[in-house]
Parts: sequence; structure tokens; C-alpha cells
Amino acid sequence: MAAKSEYSGYIVKLVIGNKNYSSWSLRAWFLMKEAGFEFEEHRIPLNTDSTNAEIAKYSPAGRVPILLLDDQAIWDTYAIAETLNERWPDKKIWPEDPVARAHARSVSAEMHSGFAALREAMPMNCRAMGRKVTLADEVAADIDRIFAIWTDCRHRYESAGEWLFGKFSVADAMFAPVVLRFRTYGINLSESASVYPKRLLESPAIQDWLLESESEIEVISQDETGQ
Repeated sequence: MAAKSEYSGYIVKLVIGNKNYSSWSLRAWFLMKEAGFEFEEHRIPLNTDSTNAEIAKYSPAGRVPILLLDDQAIWDTYAIAETLNERWPDKKIWPEDPVARAHARSVSAEMHSGFAALREAMPMNCRAMGRKVTLADEVAADIDRIFAIWTDCRHRYESAGEWLFGKFSVADAMFAPVVLRFRTYGINLSESASVYPKRLLESPAIQDWLLESESEIEVISQDETGQ
């Protein structure tokens, strides 16, 4: 049965892909779970003969995740985050301080549009552990930049809490798949960059996602890279 929001009467549904592979699905799902949204989850296995037709029932963009509010479809993780923020401001999924909020939006947008080398070399694969890939200069540069973001955020906001901006925010959801990628591919973390990934992996929502990813039976061959 679809989940009705206790705030507005919306029927709230989130359409996602495979939990093992779909990094963008994780971002939207984790944001909603960790922030305490009530919603129905609908999973569409990716890379099958019926995938495109199934997704097209909900969105013309042909991609997951898709947030459904009654009959309205919102696609793209960043658009989903902004819609949730507008409809449910009491959830406070962006920092309240305007300076911190602008900072959080900046690093979230950077994650949304950047780090192409890392994405290509290290596809998300929650079930795989101990995978190794060659860290080309472009990939190493992406990793260094992510470490710098995490270290800077924790230096600025650690007094307010254990997440990137103290309290949980959209920024944590945007970087969650990177943490899982580093876990899969055994990326060595400096002491300053290791505290935040540890905190994220301790989240019950992330633990549930990982557990459920292990029970999936689908295999997407192009995401089974590495040795």
C-alpha cells in the first residue's frame, strides 16, 4: 500500500533501480530514509529487456530514481532533493545557516555533475569486495578532490555533528555512493578522510541498503569490472 505523507496527504512513492548497482537510486533513497520520510519503494531491475518500458510508465526521461507525489513525477536526484525540501521544509534536509547551505549545495552540485573519471573506473557494486582498479591520474585527482571536500567540511562543521555539515543533509546523500565505491575498491583513506566514511557506513539505512543489495540476483556485466 502506498505511503501517505503525514504532512500533506500526498501518496509518496520512490522508483529505484538495483540496490547493488544504482548509485543515483541510493542517493534519493538514502536521503529519504535517513531524513525520516515515509514512502513506498518500487524497484525496477536495470539492464533487462523490460527495463525501459517499466521506467517509461513513470517518467519520460527513462532513468531512475523517480519520485512520485500522487500522479506527479519528479526525476533526477537533485530535483528530487529540492522538491522534498520545498514540500517538507520541516525535515531540514539542507543546513539552516545560509552560508553552510550554499556550501552544501555547491559540493552537492559538484558531485552531481563531476567526477566522471571515478564513476567510469569504479562503478558502484555493493556486493563486490576487494576489487582493484588502476588509478589513472584522472581517477586519483577525483579521489583527492573528494578527500579534500570531506576534510574541509569536517574541519568547518564537526562541532555541530558527525555528518558533512554537522547534521545530516542532501550532501551526505550525494556522497554516499562514493563511500560505498571506496569500500568496494579498497581505497586507502587518510586519517582525516576516514572518519566521515565510517560514520556513513554505520547508518542503519546504509546497512539495510547493503543487506538488501546482497539478496538481489541480477548481474550487470559492465559493472562487474576489476579483478
